[in-house]
This record gives sequence, C-alpha cells and structure tokens, in this order.
Amino acid sequence: MRAAARDALTMSKLPIRALLMVTALVSPAVLWAETDSAASYSRPGLNPQAVLAASRAAVGNAPGDYLMRDRQDRVVRLSDFRGKPLLVNFVYTGCFQVCPNSTLVLRSAVNAMRDRFGSEQFRVVSIGFDQPTDTPAALRNYAAQRRIKDANWEFLSPRGEDVAALARDFGFSYVATPGGFDHTLQVSILDAGGRIRQQVVGDAFAAEALGEPLRQLIAGRMFKDSSGFADLLERVRILCSVYDADTGQYRVSYALYIEIAGGLTFIAAMLWFAIREWRTARAQRRLAVH
Repeated sequence: MRAAARDALTMSKLPIRALLMVTALVSPAVLWAETDSAASYSRPGLNPQAVLAASRAAVGNAPGDYLMRDRQDRVVRLSDFRGKPLLVNFVYTGCFQVCPNSTLVLRSAVNAMRDRFGSEQFRVVSIGFDQPTDTPAALRNYAAQRRIKDANWEFLSPRGEDVAALARDFGFSYVATPGGFDHTLQVSILDAGGRIRQQVVGDAFAAEALGEPLRQLIAGRMFKDSSGFADLLERVRILCSVYDADTGQYRVSYALYIEIAGGLTFIAAMLWFAIREWRTARAQRRLAVH
C-alpha cells in the first residue's frame, strides 16, 4: 500500500485526505511523509483505517528478539542493533517500483542525516518480509542495485514462521495480491533500548520527517552517555541542526545557538544575583550580631 498524506500539521485540505487528517491528529506519534498523489493512498488489498490503527498501536512496543540472517548469511538478533537509535522498514525484493523507489528516497534521507548527525549515531535495518524469496543473497543484490554501501544499514532475512509476528510487533500490514503485495510504507523509529518511539508513514521518507524525532533520540542518548565537554558540544551541534527544504540537507541554525547562549546568560545572571543577595544578607546578619 502506498500511503499518501502529510504531517498532521501541514496536511493538504484535499477532501480525500480529510479522514486521514483526523486519524493523524489523534496520534501525534504517527507522522506522515509527503507524497505526490493523494489517490495513491488507498489500494484495494488493505483498509486504510486498519493500517493506521495497526501502525499507531505499535508505538511504545519493544519488538521481540527475532533471529534473522544478514546479507552475508550470518545469524543475527534484532537485539544486536540496540544501543543506538534505529530506523526499521520492510521491503520485498520482488517489487519492481514502490519498494525500490521508497528505498532510494530513504537512502537520500539517511545520507542527509548522516552528514549532519554523524555516520555512527544511528543504524538502519530493512527487513525482507517475502519469505522464502527474500533470502540473504536476494537482499544483498537488492541493496547493491540501490547502491547502498552504508556500513550501518543492514538488510535482514527473517525466518518464514516469524514474519507474521514480526510484522505485528512493528505495526506493519501486508497482504498478498496477484501482482505481489500491498503493504504499509513506513519507517519505525526505535530508541536505543529497542522500543518504537515513532512511525513515519508514507512513500516519501524525507529527512525532515525522520530527522526531528531521530535528532531528539540521538541528543538524549548523548546526554545520558556524555563523558566530557566534547560530547556536550556535539550534542549542542545536533540540537542546533535544522532541515533546509530548499537543499534537502541539514544545516546549523545560529538562531538556536543565540537562544541557548541567551538562556545560559540568563541562568548565570540569576545565579550571580542570588549569590550577591545571599552575601548581602549574611553580611547584614553579622552586623546585627555585633
């Protein structure tokens, strides 16, 4: 299924999207990625309301620790990818248009976020749900054809008997059709502990939609694991990054730096005032005693 809507705050007023707007506003944890066609949202194999409900219900879940195989046919667990924020989406290698196109858009978004947040700050996993077709070799070829060479982006092949439960844990919906599958196009954003914090639904996974919740998770993890002044500066740099829609890249917002500097100055001034008042009061007490 190709989801077509915008973020709840910027969604178009086209009649076909009215119901979707209400649904998205009910659940701020489900964001919308912009698409080029409102008519493409509804596909005959899946019910839009049921798809949204399933995606929304998964927010807050910690998916099970499933065994899968990576592109080199090595056995891995989903828990192997904990410790950093994680982006997860589902594809099937027999798809000739929707999955390849959405993967390329995701690749552009990931590259933009890597440039700004750093190549080691988050991971990406694409899961091949068409079993037994989506073998490690098939996923390896799929990634190579999309020219994905990101060391922190893995393509995983689950066991056939786990696909239904795995999809349910992630709020991912799919149904077989004569031409392949109708399925949700979404990216699940997991925190470092492996819990789903956000669902970005649509067929254009822009860096803007993915970057804001990801930025917050990265900054939060850096604050928790901070080991020095350098980590603090890096956290400030990430927090002061904003998405530039004209270039499709992240850039530094000096306005945010000024706001932070102003806030720190205000705090310092309040501390100085409090210390001065405390010293004055103590001096007055001493005079009163003598």
